[in-house]
Amino acid sequence: MKMLPLFLCAGMAYVPVFAQTPDAPLKLNQIQVIGTHNSYHAGIAPSEAKLWQTQPQYAEAYKGLDYQHKPLPEQFDSGVRQIELDIYADSKGGRYADPAGPKRVAAAGLPADPPFDPDGLMKKPGFKVMHVQDVDYRSTCQPFTGCLKQIRTWSHAHPEHMPIFILVETKQGSSGKLKLTEPEPFTTATFDALDAEIRSVFPADEMVTPDDVRGHYATLNEAVLAGNWPTLASARGKVVFLLDQRNVTQVYLEGHPSLRGRVLFTNSVPGEADAAFTERNDGPADEITALVKQGYLVRARTDSDTKEARVDDTAHRDAMMASGAQLLSTDYPASEPARWAGHYEVALPGSVVARCDPANTPAGCTIDNAK
Repeated sequence: MKMLPLFLCAGMAYVPVFAQTPDAPLKLNQIQVIGTHNSYHAGIAPSEAKLWQTQPQYAEAYKGLDYQHKPLPEQFDSGVRQIELDIYADSKGGRYADPAGPKRVAAAGLPADPPFDPDGLMKKPGFKVMHVQDVDYRSTCQPFTGCLKQIRTWSHAHPEHMPIFILVETKQGSSGKLKLTEPEPFTTATFDALDAEIRSVFPADEMVTPDDVRGHYATLNEAVLAGNWPTLASARGKVVFLLDQRNVTQVYLEGHPSLRGRVLFTNSVPGEADAAFTERNDGPADEITALVKQGYLVRARTDSDTKEARVDDTAHRDAMMASGAQLLSTDYPASEPARWAGHYEVALPGSVVARCDPANTPAGCTIDNAK
């Protein structure tokens, strides 16, 4: 592989610039980027936050919710290239339009918080974006298509940007001891509607889908092991949708073997026919490295529930970064450091948007970080 000379700027960390060559172009799975966890998270409003903090049985759990993110376009401006959107199905509309939070605040005699849905978006049919219904339901964008439109608008304003990975977590099932609004279940028809909503915003030529990666191979897994990911150059300016939970994989696959015709990549078990993307949020690092070297796209979390951030514990962050996991998800990107002592944050060396993956690119690999 022909390499260009490496240049260092005095007083600055090395910022790599990839030398694209016909014989060895960089692939989509050979970069590492910073992502945010629950990227839409606007935080819990003041009075509701006080209510949760003053109830001993919930005070500890509240600590894990005590973070918030800037609007998606601002995150992209700061270099974030992977986001996470939690969605609730709401086929008829209105299911989540009247959350219990404001009622609890009023019953406790606390000042009313600002309205969470002044435009009445929650009353309309379509997928909604929030963390926990009735409890942690404020989002910087709403509904799901509204979030996607923000992403596409930013994308069009920044042509040839590094691809944006969009992790989608489907929320359903029991809410435990709390009596919360019952979520609508995700069926094959629900997933058909999800694909349709995504396609209503993003045309095919603005996405990288499982069909694009599979190519002429019989299964997606075969294509990935053969290195059939598209080049980074061809993926610039596009988005990639990823499905978070593994327990919905079979429902999403129904009628679509190896994800034929589907939009999202499943969080699959390596070796399965649909395997291209997998999550290893907690590691271990050596397992992640092995998966990355085989060709899989891996998402890992560098921190969770504010635990590392409160004590500025960087051990897990550093291990996940060195592992080669391509998607490093955090609640604290460099533009939003933790407020506690140490100001925990996650950024790539040199504060670049992306770097050559440390586990699956040749020595001397460099990458253009213009956008």
